[in-house]
Amino acid sequence: MSSHLTILGIETSCDETAAAVVARDEAGRGTILGDVVLSQLEEHSAYGGVVPEIAARAHVEALDELIGQALSRAGKTLDEVDAIAATSGPGLIGGLIVGLMTGKAIARAKSKPLYAVNHLEGHALTARLTDGLSFPYLMLLVSGGHTQLVLIRGVGDYERWGTTIDDALGEAFDKTAKLLGLPYPGGPAVERAAMTGDPDRFTFPRPLVGEKRLDFSFSGLKTAVRQAAQSIEPVSEQDIADICASFQKAVSRTLKDRIGRGLERFRQAFPDVAEPALVVAGGVAANRVLRATLQELCDHNRFRFVAPPLALCTDNAAMIAWAGLERMACGLSPDDLSVAPRARWPLDAEAAAMLGSGKRGAKA
Repeated sequence: MSSHLTILGIETSCDETAAAVVARDEAGRGTILGDVVLSQLEEHSAYGGVVPEIAARAHVEALDELIGQALSRAGKTLDEVDAIAATSGPGLIGGLIVGLMTGKAIARAKSKPLYAVNHLEGHALTARLTDGLSFPYLMLLVSGGHTQLVLIRGVGDYERWGTTIDDALGEAFDKTAKLLGLPYPGGPAVERAAMTGDPDRFTFPRPLVGEKRLDFSFSGLKTAVRQAAQSIEPVSEQDIADICASFQKAVSRTLKDRIGRGLERFRQAFPDVAEPALVVAGGVAANRVLRATLQELCDHNRFRFVAPPLALCTDNAAMIAWAGLERMACGLSPDDLSVAPRARWPLDAEAAAMLGSGKRGAKA
């Protein structure tokens, strides 16, 4: 196998249609040659969340053109890529079928190996593409479908240290926004409102803070927001701003406790790692208050804080292509064309199933 590899990645697990061409050189450095993402935000905003049928139809309509655009930007043809990588799960099954079947068709027609990639593995390995990070390291995945703290030991070697027992953090932001009459997606809307709010006006709960376990819980926080809003109805713009600021503060303090304990555990488990790192991924990673909290926490604990560019924190095909490249470089076998999409596909197959794992996009 050549030590210089190029791969086409396809991502259709939720409400972004994406294609990318990524290369990996002899030294293991990655380069994004072409990267295209089409958001479906307008199609779903009227419904306050992602509608699976609409998402799948949009993938069908857009994917072929996006693959062509990614190849064109990369200056490559399908004959010139070494393999195809497509998200095979977890996610919305309709969207996964569209992307994986397209990847299979290309692989069959062009006699290319196919890598069916776990979407979460794409997130887990992105920091190696952007920052050349070495194993092991910690990843905090915070999105609409997930809140997980995962130990990344190596390619295909992941251990979940903590997960949400109810709502994912992104889902909590969305539901808070909806309760307050703010637009979808809720994360950016809550952050904007909080900028003019008083974070000390409301004292919201900080679930699981102080517990040794590293899991998360945000359902009670969401309930407290609803009760606060109902107690002062009708709410003014300033009331909404204060609630959002207080909500963000509670989330920030919760993450500080949960992740802080995770950093301590990492130090104990890997005392010889000279520069331990915490990687943050997922759409919620764009929140400036939460980023600042994590940066401060890492500085205090002498951890390197790695936050890939936002475009690579949210759903994208470059991370899927890179995960495929990592598997190729390790000599892992490609997948058979009979491989099936999986709506649920935990990154750590040994971890106990949790009742709540985030429901938006069914990415458990």
